[in-house]
Amino acid sequence: MFELGQCLEEIVESAGHLKQVRKSDLQCGDVAIITTRNSVYSIRVLGDSVYLVSGGWFDRKGVSPMRTTIRGCTWGGSIMKSDIVAACGLCLEFGNRVVTSTIQEVHVISCGGQR
Repeated sequence: MFELGQCLEEIVESAGHLKQVRKSDLQCGDVAIITTRNSVYSIRVLGDSVYLVSGGWFDRKGVSPMRTTIRGCTWGGSIMKSDIVAACGLCLEFGNRVVTSTIQEVHVISCGGQR
C-alpha cells in the first residue's frame, strides 16, 4: 500500500516492484486464484477482456460464477493500474465496480499446467 502524502512519481516507481499478473500474461482458459485479506477469488480468462469470476463478494451475493471485466488494481484510492489482473498489496476492481480487500497472494494455473 502507499502512504498518505506519497507523490504520484513514488507510486509509479513502486508499481514496477509489485508481484503482479498482467492481463497480457494470461491466455484464454487460464485461471488466477487470488487471495485477499478477506476472501478468495477464482478468475478464469474467457477472452476479449472478459473473465468468469467466483468467490468472495460474488459468492456472498449468490451471483457466482459471473461474467465480468477487470478494471485493474488500485492502491485503495482512485489511482488505477489498468494493465494488471492482480498485484500483491493492491486491491482488485472488477467491471461491476466491486473492489476487493488487499491482495495477499496470486497463483496462476495456465491451460498447459502450473506457472
